[in-house]
Amino acid sequence: MLRQKIDQGQTIIWNKGGEAHFRIDHVTYTLKPDQVCFLTEFHLVEPVAFDDLRVIRFNSGFYCVIDHDSEVGCRGTLFFGASKVPVITVTEEEEDKFETLWKMFKIEMESKDNLQIEMLQMMLKRLLILSTRIYKQQHTTLDTPATKMELLKQFSFLVESHFKEHHDVAFYASLMNKTPKSISNLFASTGNKSPLSIIQDRIMLEARRLLQKTNKPVKEIAYLLGYEDIQTFSRFFKSKEKVSPVAYRMQTADPVSTTL
Repeated sequence: MLRQKIDQGQTIIWNKGGEAHFRIDHVTYTLKPDQVCFLTEFHLVEPVAFDDLRVIRFNSGFYCVIDHDSEVGCRGTLFFGASKVPVITVTEEEEDKFETLWKMFKIEMESKDNLQIEMLQMMLKRLLILSTRIYKQQHTTLDTPATKMELLKQFSFLVESHFKEHHDVAFYASLMNKTPKSISNLFASTGNKSPLSIIQDRIMLEARRLLQKTNKPVKEIAYLLGYEDIQTFSRFFKSKEKVSPVAYRMQTADPVSTTL
């Protein structure tokens, strides 16, 4: 697999071999054996080294329209957008369930009748329920109540929807009926990045992708990301990446694009 963006879908990667190494949005990740990660269409994945991966991909038209706002939907616990890559470890107690579901997926993919889609949706939902339970057991602590987790997710979802037009914490706080200070305190109390950092990281992620994967002029990219002039965008980009947008494009542009 080459460097690739996961277009228009969610992806589940289950590592069944030795350690698997990836770069996801320019950050290095290591998946240990029997770890599973959950990626959205916003992630850029660069596999570095792996032995045996099991991959499930689906788009919102296939599944997420069913449970759009539920805990196991595309806006649920496992899919935080671009700001987080959730990872779980499949325990020995749960491995049989995952293996059974994987076998059923393979069998059902060979079916040709009109019930195939419904069966696949049912199994996918089962997989996401199991994974969500494991994630909450392995990652939710007593110091982060469910109400705080919901607010953190809500902020992330709002940023995904509006980061191109709105770069300030105050806008998102108003949508959540909170003050900017209360949002900042929430993130600080849970040990997360600051809300402003999350907004800026999302802008930078999109900027890198547009510079790497398109031939759009820097001025147009600046406009698409909500900047009125190229100078302001260039200063922001250089403050984060240490090089100008033009230099970054020259260093990283990749004309080849493939899919998982």
